[in-house]
Amino acid sequence: MCGIVGVLGNHEVAPTLVEALKRLEYRGYDSAGIATVNNGALGRRRAVGKLVNLSDLLVHDPLPGKSGIGHTRWATHGAPTVNNAHPHRAGSVAVVHNGIIENFRDLRADLARDGIEFQTETDTETVALLTERHLQNGLSPVDAANRTLDQLEGAFALAFLFNGEDDLIIAARKGSPLAIGHGDGEMFVGSDAIALAPLTNRITYLEEGDRAVLTRTSLEIRDANGELANREMKTIQIDTAQVDKGGHKHFMAKEIDEQPQVIAEAIRHYLPVGDDTVRLPGDGIDFTKIQRLTMVACGTAFYACLTAKYWFEQLARLPVEVDIASEFRYREPPVTDGTLALFVSQSGETADTLAALRYCDGKVDKIVSVVNVPESSIARESDLALPIHAGVEIGVASTKAFTCQLTVLLSLALKAASDRGAMDKEQMADHLSALRGLPSILNVALEQNQAIKRTAQKLSEARDVLFLGRGQMYSLAHEGALKLKEISYIHAEAYASGELKHGPIALIDQHMPVVVMAPKDALFDKTVSNMQEVMARKGKVLLISDAEGIAEAKDGVWEAIQMPQVHESLAPILYAVPAQLLAYHTAVAKGTDVDQPRNLAKSVTVE
Repeated sequence: MCGIVGVLGNHEVAPTLVEALKRLEYRGYDSAGIATVNNGALGRRRAVGKLVNLSDLLVHDPLPGKSGIGHTRWATHGAPTVNNAHPHRAGSVAVVHNGIIENFRDLRADLARDGIEFQTETDTETVALLTERHLQNGLSPVDAANRTLDQLEGAFALAFLFNGEDDLIIAARKGSPLAIGHGDGEMFVGSDAIALAPLTNRITYLEEGDRAVLTRTSLEIRDANGELANREMKTIQIDTAQVDKGGHKHFMAKEIDEQPQVIAEAIRHYLPVGDDTVRLPGDGIDFTKIQRLTMVACGTAFYACLTAKYWFEQLARLPVEVDIASEFRYREPPVTDGTLALFVSQSGETADTLAALRYCDGKVDKIVSVVNVPESSIARESDLALPIHAGVEIGVASTKAFTCQLTVLLSLALKAASDRGAMDKEQMADHLSALRGLPSILNVALEQNQAIKRTAQKLSEARDVLFLGRGQMYSLAHEGALKLKEISYIHAEAYASGELKHGPIALIDQHMPVVVMAPKDALFDKTVSNMQEVMARKGKVLLISDAEGIAEAKDGVWEAIQMPQVHESLAPILYAVPAQLLAYHTAVAKGTDVDQPRNLAKSVTVE
């Protein structure tokens, strides 16, 4: 979840490192640091907190050099302190690391037997100390790094910088992503291509187990077996403007507003103009041969899967199981013939989801992924990768990626319904027409921004909030609760509306807001009955519905947020918008850090 960067440049490297780290700060912001080599001498600067603190330090205490590595940290081992901040240094080597060294205690014990002392609480310091010991024993920097890498267990992306070596960075990946950027007489390393976008558009992605030796004019990559590997260099296109707030106060606000645009792009990709069916890339999927669908994800992506379960089962009559990736991989479920495994991840690098995918490899008929990064590990290890076309998402709390995931999953469910003959042509045409009209309906929903802001001012005074929903709205209730607690730090829980009387109703009193997500659909009347149970106990109901639903159920309601009417299958995508805006404005009212909420990071690349 940390972000690492390395530069072998032709100019002073500290500003470049800091700028690259800014583009990686979504991966962690507990502390940050850089190390450089200047006239053969290794130096470093580190600071606790946001990256601006490191920038301030470098103004007062500059760090010269044209070669360097940098790191922005999400703390795993050891508190966020200057001492625990990366880069870690031992003698003539400095190291930055994303991941977890699982056997670091055994390695520390071995180092301690040699009388080597530790200065930090981190697992990463062990990497630096091991490398320095190998250097002291006469190994070259490359051999010392390789000997150290041979001793490590766990997940890591690593970059090594050495005293006296101003034209050398060694990089390695196992379980955590790492990309190499090619410049003109320069070379770069980054946790992802976003960090390197202003520097180069020529990228080589390291594969699992790869080790790379970089100079300004050369790149040597060896695979997990030590054999020379010819990894493809790709020219990528990343719009650097997407990593700008574009006049918005927060990235989250910008990304909420971008949803009509990016969803329109996703729809065009899977439902080309003039087509009357969903088109998938490559060989696609033949759902007539699929008997069961297993969907696996984490966090917000998991709730996207829960929503899609309704679509696949109701529209395509295809049985679906949905699992949290961290539970799936250790539950070791039996996999039957005719199973399609589908993995959803914004980054495509989520550690638990990737491990679950690898568990399914060779056991299922086909592995499909829904990702936002087509060159990610999950995408590359899938039989078919379906991009969601959300563009770069910087805000830690996912918004446009979630709704784009839903859009692609609905398109896939419609493809399954078509293949399996679960819909006639008229029904399919109705669904596809509604899907094409979704972006304009989302624009109408966004017009409620100011009304939602006023409601959020009241909600910000709550300590606890319940979210209720039935059917497709049940998973959206979970997403709404997650968004609220992620960025406002208000405790929030979600329940199926029918479960209220089976326990949670004991929490209801005059201080408890209850957000009810209820479009006027076939389940609306049952949801209204649950609302009445809340109001009878003086609970404060915040109803999110369409005009017809609000007109029918507004009596006694504390607050109401009106959404446009929408085709029933699209309701989960539409109702994500008020859930996002409600969380956003509540967090702003409370003064919390919307884009970088405490204890969280965007890309979860550790268990």
